[in-house]
Amino acid sequence: MEQQLKTNIQQPTSSTGIRKNERLEVVDALRGIALCAIVIIHCLEHYNLYFIPENAPQWLTTIDKGIWQTTWFLLAGKAFSAFSLLFGFSFFIQYDNAQRRGIPFRGRFAWRMLLLVMFSQLHSLFYNGDILFLYAVMGLLLIAVCRCQTRTVLALAILLILQPLEWIRLLLTANGIPFIEYGNHWMKFASLAKPVMESGSFLEVVQSNITYGQLYGNLWQIENGRICQIGGLFLFGLVAGRLQLFVKSQQSIMWWKRLIGGAVLLFIPFYLLKISYPDWTGGNAALNMPLEIATSSISNFLLMTVLAGCFVLAWFSKEKGYGFQRLFIPYGRMSLTNYITQSIIGITLFYGFGLGLYRYTGATVCLLIGIVIVIIQMLFSRFWLSSHKQGPLERIWKKLTWI
Repeated sequence: MEQQLKTNIQQPTSSTGIRKNERLEVVDALRGIALCAIVIIHCLEHYNLYFIPENAPQWLTTIDKGIWQTTWFLLAGKAFSAFSLLFGFSFFIQYDNAQRRGIPFRGRFAWRMLLLVMFSQLHSLFYNGDILFLYAVMGLLLIAVCRCQTRTVLALAILLILQPLEWIRLLLTANGIPFIEYGNHWMKFASLAKPVMESGSFLEVVQSNITYGQLYGNLWQIENGRICQIGGLFLFGLVAGRLQLFVKSQQSIMWWKRLIGGAVLLFIPFYLLKISYPDWTGGNAALNMPLEIATSSISNFLLMTVLAGCFVLAWFSKEKGYGFQRLFIPYGRMSLTNYITQSIIGITLFYGFGLGLYRYTGATVCLLIGIVIVIIQMLFSRFWLSSHKQGPLERIWKKLTWI
């Protein structure tokens, strides 16, 4: 078996072991639960309109604080990481299927990423925290490495997750060597966007998002290490596909157990570093910023690996997953449609042009609102897929991809 594992990791590609047109439902379910967590996080953030309600009773404030801290620890950064990992895995499935049919796919995938840019611009009209644009840009990395050996892809993935630029910045700053200043440029545009989110009309929100709203969201992501993080997660997803980690077998079960154990052992020291480094740096912001970005990227990835691994192993322990897991399959199959529509629902609930709930809702109520949004979308997804093979936006994306 060890020889087989060595062979798998050396090969540039591997068969998925999936029959034509067969879906890996565990992947759909995992994508669905990751999107559910993203919706909840967005609700707690009031869709980038951060605000703590005043005059809330003390008991509710205490509960809000506990829910915020718990939800942030378990979901923030982890849901996004799982969603990104599965994007890389989806590329592998598409690329592998095209190869087996003798169809060139790299140029087609580049076109597919251009289409994703268009979807991102649609999404950005409503919500200035869009991630699809960076997905489309970093998706080109998958094209660049898809013919490399798995060892090479894995090494590059690890390097990117480690945030090498931040460690270089930390080292140079600690030794008094000038480095490119970045990290707070997004705040200028956030200050311009916030008043519009609070009290602007719908058209003013759209106008804001077209201009400085996009600069706010994309600069925040760039300045907080999302480029390296997304790239690394995409490549880990590609590796997961090659090693068939989402196809039940003795090998995949062994891989997941090893990954979970290793991630737990590594998470502890990195998380301790994350919560203790301010004491070491004496509050030096120039040192704190790269440490925050690097340690968050690494610890989020490690905890995501533990959570995703436990989810997959639980699925493998049953014939077709547990009932609660299967509930998320339709939601995950319509991830693009649900990702964009949850933003439209969310800003209508929280922004000033809509119900303006940002003024009154703390973490507890926001958590409940997020759960309600997810339930509504899950019911709609189940209804839609009862008579359609794909979600509406997924169908459009596929049609245009192969036009």
